[in-house]
Amino acid sequence: MPRISPVPNLFMIKDRVMQKSTAQVGAEAIVNKLHAEGYDAYFAGGCVRDMLLGRAPEDFDVATSARPQCVLDLFPRTFAVGAHFGVVLVADEIDGGEIVTEVATFRSDGAYSDGRRPDEVRFSDSAEEDVVRRDFTINGMLLDPQVLNETDDLAGAIVDFVGGRADLAAGFVRAIGDSEKRFEEDKLRMLRAVRFAARFGFVIEPVTEAGIRNHAAGIAQVSCERIRDELTRMLTEGHARRAFELLDQVGLLKQVLPEIDRFHGVEQPPQYHPEGDVWIHTLLLLEKLPKGVSQTLAWGALLHDVGKPATFERAPDRIRFNGHVEVGVRIAAEICRRLRFSNEDTAQILSLVENHMRFGDVERMKESTLKRFFRLPRFPEHLELHRIDCLSSHGDLTLHDYAGQRYQAIPEEAVKPKLLVTGKDLIAAGYKPGPEFKQMLTLAEDAQLEGHIQTKEQGLSLLLRRFHGAKGANSND
Repeated sequence: MPRISPVPNLFMIKDRVMQKSTAQVGAEAIVNKLHAEGYDAYFAGGCVRDMLLGRAPEDFDVATSARPQCVLDLFPRTFAVGAHFGVVLVADEIDGGEIVTEVATFRSDGAYSDGRRPDEVRFSDSAEEDVVRRDFTINGMLLDPQVLNETDDLAGAIVDFVGGRADLAAGFVRAIGDSEKRFEEDKLRMLRAVRFAARFGFVIEPVTEAGIRNHAAGIAQVSCERIRDELTRMLTEGHARRAFELLDQVGLLKQVLPEIDRFHGVEQPPQYHPEGDVWIHTLLLLEKLPKGVSQTLAWGALLHDVGKPATFERAPDRIRFNGHVEVGVRIAAEICRRLRFSNEDTAQILSLVENHMRFGDVERMKESTLKRFFRLPRFPEHLELHRIDCLSSHGDLTLHDYAGQRYQAIPEEAVKPKLLVTGKDLIAAGYKPGPEFKQMLTLAEDAQLEGHIQTKEQGLSLLLRRFHGAKGANSND
């Protein structure tokens, strides 16, 4: 697609000169083309907010008076993924890579009978009409990139019908217009309010917070997948503690994760957990999750003690949680099923819950047991969960450091070596497959991991001594 006009490759953000991303260059070209055809067009939503905050946006959305069919006709590579709602994806190749920009027609929305999407939309020529149906004021600003290129004045390029700049400066997440109506329309907006407030360190404006409280139970109308995705973003954006404090504060936690809400007031033995109850302990873990942490580690940290409320016992000697790991795995499995995690992610999250207490025995483990422990998929996640678990309680990293040093010191081929004795070897030696096969193979592998055998012959000799009677019973002779 030919460029309508050249655009500078630099722009100003809060007195800083920034290199334009290819996403911005692509979006500007779309705006230029729409302007040249006589349509209004702006950058819209999160990219405008982020530019005013001094953050380089990850992507750029365009809002325009052009109808979806006009957008489809104007650009050679388009995808009508949401044309019913006025949304078209425009693709272009820039600097050898494909850039896809969402272009949405100005609109007003009808009723939201499903609590998520409007039943119908009416396309509009008015940018203001489009903005006032959006979620929050900080996401409701528009920006004219042509004005920005001509003047280098970011503030002068902003079109703000809803007071977004003032709320951005004040640090408020505020619903546009009537907060009750905004949350009646789309229940997911309640979780988004929490996520934005946590991400930016903002406060949810009091009337908006009251609207969330009033509609919190309605979050059940939102699909489990969307709830999962919002919670995962909260856990992995680097502000997980603040996000879960806000979920609790506005009444959403008990709706989306009642199992976590039960952490409140569950005492722990002070000699191991001087920090306080299970809720405080979990918040301290969440506080240590960096931006970009894997979602499985983040959810493992959140759920590692999910079995404690159900197993709390005030024994004569101290508080106990007998069987909390096993109970926790069952509860975590139900949460993963309810939120429809993939099988792969579920397996890793449950493994983190199931194995988080095993570090207590790491210095006493046999070499074979230790090596099998290190074989756990994505073992560094287990190690990191143990580290932040310790730092969020007693602070003693002795076992973590020991495990980490051993994990680094043992070569991978020694952790999972090629087996010296296999099932085929047992059959060739005269054993018939049966219940003892697994026991025999485990014994041979343990001996290999311990360094007691170095050859197949040594392994078979060991098995002959230990299972001589079994061979006689199963032998063809």
